[in-house]
Amino acid sequence: ERGVGIVLWAGYWALDRDMERVMKHYSEMGVKGFKIDFMDRDDQPMVEFYERAASTAAKYHLMCDFHGAFKPSGLSRMYPNVVNYEGVNGLEQVKWSTLEELDQVTYDVQIPFIRMVAGPMDYTQGAMMNSQKRGYRYSNAEPMSQGTRCRQLAMYVVFESPFNMLCDSPTAYEKEMECTEFIATIPTVWDQTVAMDGKVGEYCVIARRAGDVWYVGGMTNWDERELELDLSFLGEGNYKVTAFKDGVNANKIARDYSKTESSLEGRTMKVKMAMGGGFALKIEKR
Repeated sequence: ERGVGIVLWAGYWALDRDMERVMKHYSEMGVKGFKIDFMDRDDQPMVEFYERAASTAAKYHLMCDFHGAFKPSGLSRMYPNVVNYEGVNGLEQVKWSTLEELDQVTYDVQIPFIRMVAGPMDYTQGAMMNSQKRGYRYSNAEPMSQGTRCRQLAMYVVFESPFNMLCDSPTAYEKEMECTEFIATIPTVWDQTVAMDGKVGEYCVIARRAGDVWYVGGMTNWDERELELDLSFLGEGNYKVTAFKDGVNANKIARDYSKTESSLEGRTMKVKMAMGGGFALKIEKR
């Protein structure tokens, strides 16, 4: 009734034992696809499994998201129903990693230049519990992200991910409806992408267009940063900007953010990011 489909998670070993029957059965039930997990290797038998899973899923009009996967290598060109791959140290890593073991903030501004060249990433972003460096601790029961809330919003624009995830619990999103509703507006496929600014391991700013609406996402490493964005690609006309930016207290309280709506004056815009921060913009023609 609401246009929401069901995607099932499946461990690859169990699925592979009876793949044809399982996919046929769930397709007939109306399931839309599988998130297949725990392959965790890239030898020849596993590569063959990927193609077998993709082709069988295509036969039954199911999409595939390969989690626990190696990086993409072109399979989705042959099988467009393969919509995403993990192949990245995604946000789940903070559930069991100390800051000394994993500097996720720096990693986040490396992978758009490196891993993302190969194809989309199932990073599983969207944390509503956020922490600055000095307050971060790993917790399997109550995991928190490294960096600010706006950084998490920016990831939905910066990271290419046709089948995006919400990593947190439903109750976390119920408490943070302003952020949740903004995430829900962000498309997962795009008509145009502009690499606006960046430096590997330091910061990254990407703009993407779907239809007539532009989104801009930016992230920085642990350094505070102020940028002047060149928005000349927008062309003529008047534009409304909805902006989610790090709040004045974000260097201490990572979840602090501000939301503003304004008219775009000129074709440049200054944004300031906190330590481990980010921003997300929605730009609509008036």
